[in-house]
Amino acid sequence: MNDTILILGACGQIGTELTQKLRKIYGDQQVIASDIREGQKEFLNSGPFEIINAMDKDAILEVVKKYKVTQVYLMAAMLSATAEKVPLKAWDLNMQSLLHVLELAKDMHIKKVYWPSSIAVFGSTSPKINTPQQTITEPSTVYGISKVSGEHWCNYYHNKYGVDVRSLRYPGIISWKTKPGGGTTDYAVDIYFKAKEEGAYECFLGEDTNLPMMYMEDAINATIQIMQAPQENIKIRTSYNLAAMSFTPKVIAEEIQKYIPEFKITYAPDFRQEIADSWPQIIDDTPAREDWGWKHAFDLELMTKEMLRNIQPTTNELLKVL
Repeated sequence: MNDTILILGACGQIGTELTQKLRKIYGDQQVIASDIREGQKEFLNSGPFEIINAMDKDAILEVVKKYKVTQVYLMAAMLSATAEKVPLKAWDLNMQSLLHVLELAKDMHIKKVYWPSSIAVFGSTSPKINTPQQTITEPSTVYGISKVSGEHWCNYYHNKYGVDVRSLRYPGIISWKTKPGGGTTDYAVDIYFKAKEEGAYECFLGEDTNLPMMYMEDAINATIQIMQAPQENIKIRTSYNLAAMSFTPKVIAEEIQKYIPEFKITYAPDFRQEIADSWPQIIDDTPAREDWGWKHAFDLELMTKEMLRNIQPTTNELLKVL
């Protein structure tokens, strides 16, 4: 494979694991990781790394030219809960970074672009059950507003300039390798860490809040799969619905209790409850499955086994045991 890939926002929750997987496929030197600051040393030492502010178009272009980049994965973004605290800053980051990359692709500096969207594009007026690919998108958060706007920019640049841009609407993403990053669905990551380290968790959502979720390995595989798919198979240039499983905090707690019977969960819903209530409960991703063969591998049971097996107690927790 002759592609050279630049990942903007490589030190984030998804970016970290995406970079590692892409380096295994394309080779360490063919995948340039970048972020606004340095990440973990073992991650930086596995291949090229550049400090880039995703809002600096000239800096992106300089790296694109330096490495003869052919693909860009734009993973830099401010997530839902964090973005509500600084909405204008979130809008600037989420939108300007995308427009910079689309402009570079339009000017033929980049051949292919990946940009992630989210179930946050949906709002309280969207169907909650089996939310279809094409439906009402009236988000209530700045994160969701930036994502639905970004989808239309992607579609515009594809139709107007022929930019090969591809996108997925991620559900909540769950991984044991990186801690939560400020998203409303992040309780489903934190709950596993707290269960393993403390045996208890206070959830910021109500026990019956049903949300779409996905194990990180599936999300990474879907991302790479859509980018490797033949161009003629990509029929949607806004963003594809993507789904694997849906569950509530109560259900995930009960699954954890099968392995940690003493685990306790309590509930203290905060401002994120309103965000979650505006989102779908079950996503219909039929177009992704039909157009480019998407198929998930992990359900709640298998994911829980993987999470609990891989999360290691912190130093403080080990000291308590000793």
